[in-house]
Order: sequence, then structure tokens, then C-alpha cells
Amino acid sequence: MIKKLIASGLSGILLALAWPTYGFPLLLFIAFIPLLWLEYDIRQAEEKKGGLQVFLYSYLTFFIWNFVTTSWLYYSTPFGMWFAVAVNSLLMSFIFLIYHFLAKRVPFHISAIFLTSLWISFENLHLQWEFSWPWLNLGNAFSEYYHWIQWYEFTGTFGGTLWVWILNFIIFKSVLLYLQHKDTAILRGVAIKALLLIGVPIGISYYMFYQLSYEDEPQLETLILQPNINPYTEKYNTNDRSIGEVLNRLTQEKISPTTELVLAPETVFADGTELSQWDFSFGKNLSLKTINGHPQANFLGGISFYEKITSEENVQKQTNFVKEGLWYNDYNSAFMVNAKDEDQIYHKSKLVVGVENFPYQSVLKPILGDAMIDLGGTVAMKTTQKDREVFNTLQNHRIAPIICYESVYGEYVTGYVRNEAQVLAIITNDAWWGNTQGHQQHLSYARLRAIENRRSVVRSANTGISAAINPKGEIIESLGYEKQGSLLVNVPIVKKITFYVKYGDYIARISLFMLIFVLLFAYTRRRGEV
Repeated sequence: MIKKLIASGLSGILLALAWPTYGFPLLLFIAFIPLLWLEYDIRQAEEKKGGLQVFLYSYLTFFIWNFVTTSWLYYSTPFGMWFAVAVNSLLMSFIFLIYHFLAKRVPFHISAIFLTSLWISFENLHLQWEFSWPWLNLGNAFSEYYHWIQWYEFTGTFGGTLWVWILNFIIFKSVLLYLQHKDTAILRGVAIKALLLIGVPIGISYYMFYQLSYEDEPQLETLILQPNINPYTEKYNTNDRSIGEVLNRLTQEKISPTTELVLAPETVFADGTELSQWDFSFGKNLSLKTINGHPQANFLGGISFYEKITSEENVQKQTNFVKEGLWYNDYNSAFMVNAKDEDQIYHKSKLVVGVENFPYQSVLKPILGDAMIDLGGTVAMKTTQKDREVFNTLQNHRIAPIICYESVYGEYVTGYVRNEAQVLAIITNDAWWGNTQGHQQHLSYARLRAIENRRSVVRSANTGISAAINPKGEIIESLGYEKQGSLLVNVPIVKKITFYVKYGDYIARISLFMLIFVLLFAYTRRRGEV
């Protein structure tokens, strides 16, 4: 039992120590081996209640990983943190339990394909369903080591997940063979394989990194604003007029005659503006005032909109009920204005679980009541839009308005690029989590979107970290957490369409096919036919 506890704990610690922005992702290539050995040992011994043991030991592994890497959620809400950690660990443990039962029926290589496909399918589920939480998808772990993963422009983060599982199973198989035969040649062989499987992709990536050049591309001069308003003590106690004065002061300090884009954070105007009154709102007027005297400039920022609904015919699934005969739609939105008064609006459509979207209300509301998970943002049921809106500047450059949590979703962001976005603009408010790994990881994941799409990223965060990232994933400039100020940056405008933009998460789709195939293979043969 002690050995099994050590093995399960070791896997959890290795996974946690591999995570950005403090860890070293090379550990991922061996992180699952102790847990795989534990499951194999239980299966070979055919112990009673073996499935229960696998489930409990794997739960310990995944609880350690989830807790260490995402406990920063506690600073937003204790309930949300414990819920996210407990439930995600539970789901991951079920993945390993399913693998345990299937591995009894098929050869090693088939079970390895199965678990790899099952895990990738699970990660894809976390990108799609209402309990979406893709923060710990394995491919995200390489975000700080962007020199290693330039090939993400072909595979997306699922390429990283596949890479991790291939190495774990190859090394694990060799360990089993060595324990059986005590032949050091096996260890030499696996060492060579591991070096090649790790070194070749990294070598290719470095080659790509140094071959890519964007010096000849046109540049977008962007002024990124960081007002540094505390959301707990100031933001929702400070009116739009006061916020506008801060934005205006920060803008005038650095704006130039060639500044094309002024970028402000998510819900920087948070008073709540009725959508039909936008033309007369403080948000619009103050934004135009900020760029007054600079007819070439475009102002892009975030705002809280609402829309009154008085007819039941117009009520949607995401509409909020007030009283009989009165409903409202609540939007977390991005807008762009300029001197030509060409207003453009986009409503956030990838919502934060619990705080912006109450998942499976009909089932969970009777159990949880109005309890909100609150992972950071504004508490309400938000209304979304179907398409990824792309904003046009006066110079006809196309900007993707990506709001906060949306930037964690790889294939989702490609939707903006397929709609001809040339620069990715991320507006966010990460202050809900305090000065923890949360805001640092969120910034780090933006590197992945830059590489996948080969697009520059300009990022305005209310309290930081605001930054500019080039299409290779390098942070050009940044403004630290809890600093009020601005960044005047030039980023390349790129029109290239990558393989990943064209085909999205094809690895996940192939994995689902493989998963179904292996299941059919396993359960249409007798156990002895291996």
C-alpha cells in the first residue's frame, strides 16, 4: 500500500511541477509512469476491488495536480476552487478506471492507444461541454517553452498532449521489459528513443523559430492601457465617468500620430449600459473623447450591456428572468469606435462556468440553488452570439476581439482568423484571482494562440499582465501586475493561414475515431484472444 501511495503521489507531484509558469514541462514525459505502473501492478495481481483501488489512487494523483496548479481559484471563491479541483480530479480518475477495465482485455499497445485516445477525447470534451475547464489540457504545459512547440501551427495543443502520452508509454513499456529481463540494453534503447522523440520535435521547432521573420510585414501601432482598478474594492464602486478619466490620462501620455489601436480591458465600463442606448452612453462618448484629436485611432474596450425583454417570444435559453412579463439579456461585450462613428460590437460567447453560464440548470439548480462557482468575471447568465466577430480599423486592418476566458480555447480562436482577423486583441480582467499563478498562466496561454494562428497578440488586462506577443510566441513588451500604465507597441500584421487554422482540432477527431475502434475491437473478442 505504501508503494502505491508513493507512486500515485509521485505522479501528481511530477504533473504539478511540470506546469507553467513555475515548472519544467520535460517532467511530463515521465509523469504518468508511476501511475501506469500502479495500475499495471493491481491488474496483474488481479486483486479484489482492483477497480476501486485504481480509482482511489488515481484520484490522489489528479487531486494533487489540480490542487497545486489551480488552487489560486480560492482567491475568487473557496467553493469554486474546491468544486473545480474535486470534480476535475473525479473525471480524470474515471478516465483511468475505464482504461483499467479495458487493459484487461487487450494487448499493451492497444491499451496504450486507447488511453491516449480517451485522454485526448476527454480534453476535447472540456473544450465543448457546459462544464468546460480546459486549463489543464496537457498541451498547455509547454506555453513558457515556446521555442519547443513552433509546430503547434500544424497540430494545436493536442499535438503536445499526444507527444506526452507517446513518451510515457514508450518509456513505461521499456521499464516493464527491463524489470522482466534485467537487460541493460533495453534501458540504452529507450534512452535513445526518448532522446530522439523529444529532441527531434524540439530541433524542428528551433529551426522554424529562427526561420520565421516578420520584419517585412506591415505594423500595427497599438497603445495598450492598464488602468489597475481593484475589482473587489474599486471597479464596481467606480462609475464609468471616473474610469474614462483614467483611460484618457493614460492614453494622452503616449498616443502618437501613428497609433492605430487603443486597447482597454474587459468590462472597463461596468456600470451596465442598455444596448439600445449605446449611442448616448458614457462608454461610447468617453471612448471617443479619449482618441479625440487622433482621427487615425480606433478605441477597443470592454463593456457590460443589458437588453430588456418584454415579450416572451424573444426569450432565449440564456435570458434572465426578472418578473412576470420582464426578462433581460446580459452581455459581456467588446466594442470598437473611431472618428467615423463606425461602431462595432461583439458579445462574449465562450463563457466562464458558473459565473457567466450556469451549466445544466434544470438538473443542478434544484441541488445547488443560486450558488455560483465564480471563476472570475461578473455574476450573471450571459447571452452569447453565434459567430466570431472581427473588427475593422479605419485603415482596414482586421482585429479579433477576444474576451478573457475565450483565449484559452485553441480551435475557438481560429474562428476569428478564418473570419480574416490579422491581429488577436485579448481584453481581460484577471484581478479576481489576486497575485497568484492564475493571471500568469492566463498570459502564458496567449503564447499558444499566437503560435497556432501565427498572429500577433495585444493583451490589455485590468491589473496586469498586459503584453504584446509576436507570432512566434515571444513577449515583446509587458506591464507587470498591479501597475497602472500603458504600453506603446508595434506588432506585425499577418495574413498567413496556418494548417491548424484550416483544420482545427483534427487530432481530437481522429482520437475519437480510434477510441470507438478500440472499444469495438476489445468487446468483440474473448479475453484470451490477445
